[in-house]
Amino acid sequence: MATSEKRQEILQAALELIAEHGFHGAPIASIADRAGVGAGTIYRYFVNKDVLITDLFQDLHDKIQTGLMEGYKLDKSLRDRFIHISTELLRYFITHPLEFRFLEQYLNSPYGVAFRRDRILGQGNDGDMYRTLLEEGGVRKIVKDLPLVVLFAIAIGPLLTIARDHILGFVELDDVLLVQTVHACWDGIKR
Repeated sequence: MATSEKRQEILQAALELIAEHGFHGAPIASIADRAGVGAGTIYRYFVNKDVLITDLFQDLHDKIQTGLMEGYKLDKSLRDRFIHISTELLRYFITHPLEFRFLEQYLNSPYGVAFRRDRILGQGNDGDMYRTLLEEGGVRKIVKDLPLVVLFAIAIGPLLTIARDHILGFVELDDVLLVQTVHACWDGIKR
């Protein structure tokens, strides 16, 4: 088995266990069992569990960013760009429930605090699409004059909640409701 395949199997096992049982419910031994490798093998790819978790997050983040860029047009209006990335993000979450559950745990844990802080405060170098849009909207007086952290919460918070509720079976998010939800988020931040 190729090195990259084994690494991917370890990451997939970690994703599944963390999504199902949380960070503490996914010890290295369990990840190794799920991946079909020895615990020592994991340490050939990752210095420790924290690095494994961070690498898993980064891989998922990069995958999502790549997906959001498909069909993204810089020459479109701010509203259309917001609608595009919000629609694609919500679609991604509801079609990848394990990844959503992992990401939700990660971003609301000590692991994700620095990432969220950098994203909201613009200190990261990841070129966050939402931050860029919200900052542009503020400068151009298209979005409400609110702190960036509040705009993030209004723009993205409902998407996370509705994705979670869809995954849990509380609501069936069909294409019509998905579009309505994204438009409601836009209505929440526009002036």
